[in-house]
Amino acid sequence: MLPSQPLLHAAALALAVLQALASDTFIAAVYEHAVILPDATYKPVSPDDALALMNKNMDVLEGAIKEAAQQGAHIIVTPEDGIYGWRFTRETIYPYLEDIPDPSVNWIPCTDPTRFAPAPVQERLSCMAKNNSIYVVANIGDKKPCNSSDPRCPRDGRYQYNTNVVFDPEGKLVARYHKYNLFMSEIQFNYPKEPEAITFETPFGKFGIFTCFDVLFHEPAVVLVSELQVDTVLFPTAWMNVLPFLTAVEFHSAWAMGMGVNFLAANTHRTSMSMTGSGIYAPDRARKYYYNMKTEDGHLLIAELDSHPHLSPASPPAVNWSSYASSVKRFSPDDHDFEGLIFHDRFTFTELTKPEGNLTVCQKDLCCHLSYEMAGKREDEVYVLGAFDGLHVVEGQYYLQICTLLKCKSTDLNTCGQPVETAQTEFEMISLSGTFGTSYVFPEVLYSGVQLALGEFEVLNDGRFVSKTRPTKPIVTVTLFGRWYAKD
Repeated sequence: MLPSQPLLHAAALALAVLQALASDTFIAAVYEHAVILPDATYKPVSPDDALALMNKNMDVLEGAIKEAAQQGAHIIVTPEDGIYGWRFTRETIYPYLEDIPDPSVNWIPCTDPTRFAPAPVQERLSCMAKNNSIYVVANIGDKKPCNSSDPRCPRDGRYQYNTNVVFDPEGKLVARYHKYNLFMSEIQFNYPKEPEAITFETPFGKFGIFTCFDVLFHEPAVVLVSELQVDTVLFPTAWMNVLPFLTAVEFHSAWAMGMGVNFLAANTHRTSMSMTGSGIYAPDRARKYYYNMKTEDGHLLIAELDSHPHLSPASPPAVNWSSYASSVKRFSPDDHDFEGLIFHDRFTFTELTKPEGNLTVCQKDLCCHLSYEMAGKREDEVYVLGAFDGLHVVEGQYYLQICTLLKCKSTDLNTCGQPVETAQTEFEMISLSGTFGTSYVFPEVLYSGVQLALGEFEVLNDGRFVSKTRPTKPIVTVTLFGRWYAKD
C-alpha cells in the first residue's frame, strides 16, 4: 500500500530537518553599523526619547537582518553599542536599559511581551529574529536591582551591565552575556561579580559569546575555546583601531587562527574614533572582512563557514610556538639594537640593513628570529625586527610577548613603531619565529592599505610563521602577538 500524501509531506519535512541538523556548513552574517548617537547631555532623557533613538538604530539593523536572511544567512551579529551608542554617564544611560531575564525562563518576547517588565527593545529584536527565521545577536544594556544586604550594591540601588543577547529563529531568548572586562571609559556599567562563560547549541555547532575588550583576556575568551570547546565565537565590538598590532581586521583574524575557531566580529563604524573593521573569520583565513576609513556607511558581510572547524581538513595543526626558535643559534649577534615605543610598550629593535638575511633580536626571555628576502632594498623605507616581553599597562594590564617585522614611519629610526598604513617594499619570502613562553600566539599580517594576506602565510607546527608563496602586496607588518595569561 502506498503512503498517503500527508505522510509523504511529513517524511519529507523530517528528512529536511535531519539534513539541516547534519549540516556541515552554515551561512554567517555580520553588520558594521554607523550608529546614530544620542545628543550629549548630563541629564537623563525620558524613556520615550531613549526608545525613539534606539528605534532609529533598530530600523537600520532590521534592514540588514532582512537582507541577510534573504541571502540565506542563519545568524547575524550586530555591534557593541549598536542600538544606543555611547556618550553616557551612569545616570544618563539608565533610560536606555531593560531588565533582561535569564534565558532559562524560556521566553519569546515577540509573542509574550508583557510576561516581564516592559521590554520594547527585546520585543523588537525577538520579532526581527522570528519574522526572518534567523539567529539575531545584539548588544543592549541590562539593569538589575540590588539593596543594602549586598555589600557591592551601588548607591543608586542597581547594577548596570553591558550585555549581549541572542534570539533564535523562533524569537526565543537563548543567551545573555554580561561583559566582564570593561574598557576604561565604560563608567556607566558595573563589572559582573564573576566572569560568565556563555554557550548555546545550534544545528550548526556550539556557539560562545563575549564582547570587545574581553578578547584580550583569559576569562571568558580562552575559557570558551580551550575548556568549553565552542566551534564559533560571536563578537559584538566597538573597536578603536591601534596600529600596528591592534587593528580590528588583523587582530581578529589572527585570534581566530590562533584559537582555531570561527570568529564573527561586528564593529561599530565611526571614522572620527578610528572605529571600523568587521569580519567573518575561519581558522585558516578570513572569509570576508571590511575596513573603511573613507566613508560613514554601514556594511553587511555574508560568508559560509564550517560548522565544526576543528574537524575541517583546512584546520591548522597543533603548534609548538617555541620549538624552532629555541633550537637555532642567535642570528647576527653583533647587529646594533635600539629601543622604541609601540603603543606605550618599549620594544627592542634591530634594522634590516640588507636586502636579504637572517636576524635575531631579544628582550628578556624572548628571542625573535627572522629570515627574509626583499624584492629590492629601497632607500626611502626602513624595516625593523622587534621584540617585546613584558606587562602592558595602558588601558588594562596584560602580559605580552611579541615578535614583529614592521615598516617604520620614515627613515628616521625614532619613528619605528609609530602608526603606518602604507608601504612600497615587496618581499620574496619571510619566516618569523620566537622563543615564546606561551602557547597562545596570534599570527598577523597587514599589507599596505590595511589589507589582509588571505591564505598567503601559514604557521608550521614548529612555530615558524612563513610566507607560502611570494607575498602579493607590500608589507606593513608581520607579527606574532603572544598573550601570556598566566603571568598577568
